[in-house]
Amino acid sequence: MNKELKRFFNKGLVIPALPLALDQNKKLDERYQRALLRYYIASGAGGIATAVHTTQFEIRDPKIDLFKPLLSFVGDVLKEELSERTMPFVKIAGVCGKTEQAVTEAELAASLGYDVALVSLGALREESINRLLDHCRIIGTIMPVMGFYLQPAVGGRVLPFEFWREFFEIENVVSVKIAPFNRYQTIDVIRALAVSEREKEIVLYTGNDDNIINDLITPFRVWSDKREKLLHIRGGLLGQWSVWTSKAVALLNQIHDTIDNNRMDFSDYLSTNIALTDANGALFDVQNNFKGCIAGIHEVLYRQGLMRYTHCLNESEVLSPGQSEEIDRVIGAYPWLQDTDFIKENLDEWLR
Repeated sequence: MNKELKRFFNKGLVIPALPLALDQNKKLDERYQRALLRYYIASGAGGIATAVHTTQFEIRDPKIDLFKPLLSFVGDVLKEELSERTMPFVKIAGVCGKTEQAVTEAELAASLGYDVALVSLGALREESINRLLDHCRIIGTIMPVMGFYLQPAVGGRVLPFEFWREFFEIENVVSVKIAPFNRYQTIDVIRALAVSEREKEIVLYTGNDDNIINDLITPFRVWSDKREKLLHIRGGLLGQWSVWTSKAVALLNQIHDTIDNNRMDFSDYLSTNIALTDANGALFDVQNNFKGCIAGIHEVLYRQGLMRYTHCLNESEVLSPGQSEEIDRVIGAYPWLQDTDFIKENLDEWLR
């Protein structure tokens, strides 16, 4: 990652987790996948994360074989769409599986021009902490690494403070997506970064879709070596931000401005956090332990015209009973979180 891109990344960005647009035969719908990418760029997103949980892990199934085609397609579209853009754009690739598979995926992503590997440890749930660290070190020899604290409900594992303390010693670590949906575990990551003395090099991103705004506005005051340090989570890599993205960009820009100018109105932000968390509960199907989380994102994009179908590669990935009604409720309750008018104005151009 060059210095200019690293400065841009460290500033803190809106990075949507890319949903997978499928046609009626569950093949890649190139027209609508391209439209989604154009939407994120037009919304002001600073990057995109491909082949992550929201993109569906089934793209790696040999019978489906969509991992390489999708990474290639996304890379080609971004190159074309960003050819006249002067501002940087961060391309993140999800890297999964045990070490042999993860190395293959990282090498492919690097060869296709991706900037950062978001390393999932879900396939190593039974391995020791030292084994996990070795895995990350190996990926770090191929490309810059973004750590990923994924909540156990969707395939992650608990990663203690000791893991993160050693993880931050890995030279090519540039970031962490903190997504355990747990305040204690979130603090573990932040404390470990403070102790590592690398807080000026490594940027923290929230993946806690249940507490997005709180993560972004909180000044984390932690003690390291008998002195207090102030750390912030600067941006987000979120499935929630794959919908209503232009509003997310405006929100993050406003938060950065108020923090930088020391004029934070916490009451308004805390109120907005509750609204966004309530909306996320419907989209992510919290009542059913996140079973419909990808389908919920698809449903919103379908209603806005950015997806032609809502189905997923896995036939069991569908809206849960009552989830559609919950989505109706939050859409009616929080119209100011949504960017439907922005999409209506531009959809024909994105689908050209």
